[in-house]
Amino acid sequence: MLRTLGAETIEDLLSAIPAAVRLQRPLHMPEATPEPNLRRQLQAMANRNLHLDQAISFLGAGSYDRYVPSVVAHLAKRSEFLTSYTPYQPEVSQGMLQSTYEFQTMICQITGMDIANASLYDGSTAMVEAALLAIGPTGRGEVLVSRAVDPQYRQTLMTYARARGFTVREIALADGVTSAQDLEAHLTNATKAVIVQHPNFFGNLEDMATFADLTHHQKALFVAVITDPASLGVLAPPGAYDADIVVAEGQSLGNPIGFGAPALGIFASKSELMRRLPGRLVGETVDDRGQRGYVLTLQAREQQIRRERATSNICTNQALLAVFATVYLAALGKQGFRELGEQCVRRAHYAFDELTKIPGVQPVFGAQAAAVPPFFHEFALRLPMPIAKVNKALLKEGIIGGYDLTSTYPELDATGTGSSCALFCVTETRTRDDIDHLVAALRTTLSKGNKR
Repeated sequence: MLRTLGAETIEDLLSAIPAAVRLQRPLHMPEATPEPNLRRQLQAMANRNLHLDQAISFLGAGSYDRYVPSVVAHLAKRSEFLTSYTPYQPEVSQGMLQSTYEFQTMICQITGMDIANASLYDGSTAMVEAALLAIGPTGRGEVLVSRAVDPQYRQTLMTYARARGFTVREIALADGVTSAQDLEAHLTNATKAVIVQHPNFFGNLEDMATFADLTHHQKALFVAVITDPASLGVLAPPGAYDADIVVAEGQSLGNPIGFGAPALGIFASKSELMRRLPGRLVGETVDDRGQRGYVLTLQAREQQIRRERATSNICTNQALLAVFATVYLAALGKQGFRELGEQCVRRAHYAFDELTKIPGVQPVFGAQAAAVPPFFHEFALRLPMPIAKVNKALLKEGIIGGYDLTSTYPELDATGTGSSCALFCVTETRTRDDIDHLVAALRTTLSKGNKR
């Protein structure tokens, strides 16, 4: 191989890499180990992981514990889907193309949008693709993004902005929701897109119709971000409040959490943006005998067209995860999807009511308005102990606690009293007994902490 490449050593192949960034010493790797010993070592490491069937999780913040009917894996893991890749040849990929077409159709149905693509990497990069679409080929302009958007999504957007040269400005919050006044004050002729998450990162519901009106008045695109599509079973779809683009994280649609990955990016929009969509679309057509068939169409990525004309550099869609989502949504049906959202709401509000009865536990938001903002299945609580200590104690009781909000929103702990803000999540998988167990464990933990 080296001779064919015109090189004498492996080092010759690495000559293009600057010496300053090359490791000038051997890697610190242990010596080779017999396979049986290595398997035992790796198994011991794996056993340190805590699985959701070993603990009750109240952690959300972008990844959600969801019950997945057994039919989902039974169908999605069939070899026809499991081994498939991008269906470049439609004549031999009709099954995969049809499943993707059904995925697109279902995404349009739950979002109320005109078109959806064949999926992207994850929710954060889907949001970036929406911003790039709005910015356009010039690469110039400004994107306004709410501070209530998932912090990791905003970090991803900032990374792309530095590389592509457009500006990102964050919109301030007002008691746990996006400030309409601050948004209106920052809208200019340079604004190309406004991005708001609903429900937002704190679980609170946003006034999306107002934001859409303000955005469209400035002739910019309004982008709705949804981190758990289950909310669409009970909340108005983005199409109802005139969103131009919807991006979402589809992990919770039949896909396991998997220690944070893999994820499924959802992207849907109005029909007028069809030819600017990233990735690819699957279309339905008929053959020369009038039989229904499916094809890849409007492929806007660089692998199918000239690079200078590409609108996206995403080269692999999450086709298998999209199959899981499709089977999951089909298994639930319209009524089941609605019931999913209703169960999340009821159980989360029961948990909120019970937790706030504990002395010292208070809502983070709502004090100024004398009312807690409406929320879906996540809510923020202020605890009289640091959340790290609380979670350590809860883990001993078999409970995975909430997300430390002060790690990404330090202004929430500006009092310096040692209190801690935590984001708790309750999905349909949490029973009343699970919630009561959390309440009792938290009450005991805080009681012991106050006595010290």
